[in-house]
Amino acid sequence: MKFARKLVIAGLCSTAMTMPATAQEQDGAETDDGNIIIVTATRRAQDVQDIPIAVTAVGSAQLDAQGVVDVTDLGSVAPSFNVSQAQAASNGVVLRIRGVGTTSNNIGFESAVGVFIDGAYQSRPGVALSEFVDVERVEVLRGPQGTLFGRNTSAGALNVINRRPDLDEFGGFANAGYGNFDQFNLQGAINVPLVQDSLALRLTGAYRKRDGFITVLDGNGAEIDETNDVDRYLVRGQLGFATDGGIEGRLIADYSKDTSSCCGAVELLRSPIESAGLFNLVGLGPRGGMSSPVVANNPSDQSTAQQALDNRIVTLNRAPTADVENWGITGEIEVPISDNVDLIYIGSYREYEANESFDSDFSGLDVFEVVNNTTTIDTMTHELRLQGDALGGRLDWLIGAFYSDEDILSSPVLALGQDYGELVGATLFGPTGGMFGANPLTVLSGGFDPSTTITNNLFGQSSESFSVFTHNVFAVTDRLDLTLGLRYSDETKDGFFAQPSNTNPVCSSLAARAAAGAIPPALVGPVIGLGCFPLTAPADLPQSVALPLPQTFNTAFKDDELIYTAKLGYEFDNVNLYASYTHGYKSGGINLDATAGVNASNPTFASEEVDAYEIGLKGRFLNGDITANLAVFHQDFSDFQVLEFTGTQFQSFNVPKVKSTGIELEAVLRPTDGLTINTSLAYTDARYPNDCAPDTAALSIRNLCGFSLTNAPDIVAIVGANYDIPLTGSVDLFLNGQIRTVSDSRTSTQGRTVPTTAAALGTTSLLPFDVQDGYTTINLRVGIKQAEGGWAIEAWATNLTNEIARGVTFNTALRSGSRSAFISQEPRMYGVTLRGEF
Repeated sequence: MKFARKLVIAGLCSTAMTMPATAQEQDGAETDDGNIIIVTATRRAQDVQDIPIAVTAVGSAQLDAQGVVDVTDLGSVAPSFNVSQAQAASNGVVLRIRGVGTTSNNIGFESAVGVFIDGAYQSRPGVALSEFVDVERVEVLRGPQGTLFGRNTSAGALNVINRRPDLDEFGGFANAGYGNFDQFNLQGAINVPLVQDSLALRLTGAYRKRDGFITVLDGNGAEIDETNDVDRYLVRGQLGFATDGGIEGRLIADYSKDTSSCCGAVELLRSPIESAGLFNLVGLGPRGGMSSPVVANNPSDQSTAQQALDNRIVTLNRAPTADVENWGITGEIEVPISDNVDLIYIGSYREYEANESFDSDFSGLDVFEVVNNTTTIDTMTHELRLQGDALGGRLDWLIGAFYSDEDILSSPVLALGQDYGELVGATLFGPTGGMFGANPLTVLSGGFDPSTTITNNLFGQSSESFSVFTHNVFAVTDRLDLTLGLRYSDETKDGFFAQPSNTNPVCSSLAARAAAGAIPPALVGPVIGLGCFPLTAPADLPQSVALPLPQTFNTAFKDDELIYTAKLGYEFDNVNLYASYTHGYKSGGINLDATAGVNASNPTFASEEVDAYEIGLKGRFLNGDITANLAVFHQDFSDFQVLEFTGTQFQSFNVPKVKSTGIELEAVLRPTDGLTINTSLAYTDARYPNDCAPDTAALSIRNLCGFSLTNAPDIVAIVGANYDIPLTGSVDLFLNGQIRTVSDSRTSTQGRTVPTTAAALGTTSLLPFDVQDGYTTINLRVGIKQAEGGWAIEAWATNLTNEIARGVTFNTALRSGSRSAFISQEPRMYGVTLRGEF
């Protein structure tokens, strides 16, 4: 068995499901494998139709045809896959499979969907945001994959495989495109054999720039900038090698830089304080949202909220900025131990640094901003596998070990703005009758101004993960296979929160004056709560009064788990049936936030576990002209990890029960030469069941029971077609179209206002604009190309009907009653692309 050579075969076989391919067998005989897609979802190169796993495999041609430029676009070709992004690239990207993901805006949380690039584990989704260029294929593995894939795959895994160097032939490609929003895209690669059949170099590069599609206004209504733009590049170099003794491998080095501005949050619902005219009474005037062209004034005004999204205008002091650098080295080597045993090693080292800043109150008021947040993540991984076959080929066995070491450091500098005191004055104007003037915090603190507050918080974490695993396939008969997998995983994390500096005289003075009785008792709670905004408050103040103040911490988390799977697969002449059970696991950890230790609470959260059941059918019919796959699944999660922003702090907790049940269908039809039709449907019921938590659980947890998970639509359906029409003997016309439909989905963590008493559970008001209505998008691409490859000219459009949808809706920070949302669906994009191969 030559595993690395099988990976080369995979590269030849795995093109888009809509395009034909030709495979080269190891003995050199060519076979027409136009209907075969080879994947490595089981750490072995296999036909996707033969493995007992639900996998969506997408090749480079389909990625190009549907305009999939990075991981955020993958949902357009994989209906069970969903991505949402909020605020920051370093920790605001959430991946979901089958409705399940880890919703967070916190660097301490890891994704429930593991990301692997060329076999190396990427610890955060934001690290994997770079361009899809020179990609061989992308595999979306649905359901827990922990027995084979590194760590943290309780929901599934995303496996990205880049094209390997070709040891035999010189070649490459270059693509250039231009579109609306002044979009420019350039990609290319060159493959150079250095020593024939032994050593080759492959260099890949990409650059993409696009103007933002959201306009930024200041508090006076003047246009000052734009956001949600793209400005990034990637370079990657690979050395591939092979020896006469059968040793094969490659060394990969990559570097990317991203200065894109992300993301603008559109205000959907105006704060009642603002609507009541209280801003004018404290001297704020129209700033903070009134200058926005459209904002709903009441929670039932759905049409106005949608119009606010469609206008794509936000009111901010300044647009968000980011400067992200990401580089890494990955090496893989295969050493044949004998004719049927191979030793495979994959190791990686990666450094990621993000410098980000944004207006965190998402309004034209100068209230609260992240002046700068520097986040660094250094990750090292090692995986060693020994695999082969025995018992005359009836046993395909694999044993291995995995180790990762990661260091995280995050240093946000936060500031309260010149309007903070007046915003508090507007908030307290009703309860106090305005008796303390426009800035009650200054009056009640003895003359201190909150706008002088600048806080430097510091978070760090060191983690180690070690596991040993085995995965074995035994042919019980010629048609019946039994798969057994086992993994023992051990996780250790040490994390801390410190506060190197804080200039917040208001909070310290209010605490002392409240303890001395100098503040009216009825106002102590709201005055302290607003004067000591937890994200910027001094840490470790004496607790003479019950205050929601941050507490520094230095804590540890440790856990271990046994992960296992059993699968049965039965092969008919053209149909494979399988049934599987998997116990999966996602490590717990530490909430790296200033509010994690409020009131001396425990900043750690528990590990997440899942028991997943699946039955499936994979078949080829009519001589391979129809390929159809069906999967039915049910997943029971325990201690499901949730991070929720309440408006003043980030709370982490575990929900005892979460369920995801559904059915998935994928089919490819080839009715005539040149015409390929793709269809896929995912029905998913991902939910907090009615009994998701016991009566002893916190109200914020029990309040989730009965709701669906965030960003988990019940139905996603995709229908696409590709038609190649010969124009001459050497030139084809091609047409490609796709329709994608998504049903309603929730966009907030909570579905209702959290009650203050258990008796009020289920009776509080539904949160405004939580549900995003279903929508349909259409993508089209048309062009001419050289029939045997070489060049192509194409025109394209994505989201042709200009549907605008929100992905995350939240309570705007410090703006009582205000709701804002991040846009998940880009507006209509169109342009032209030139392609050339050599």
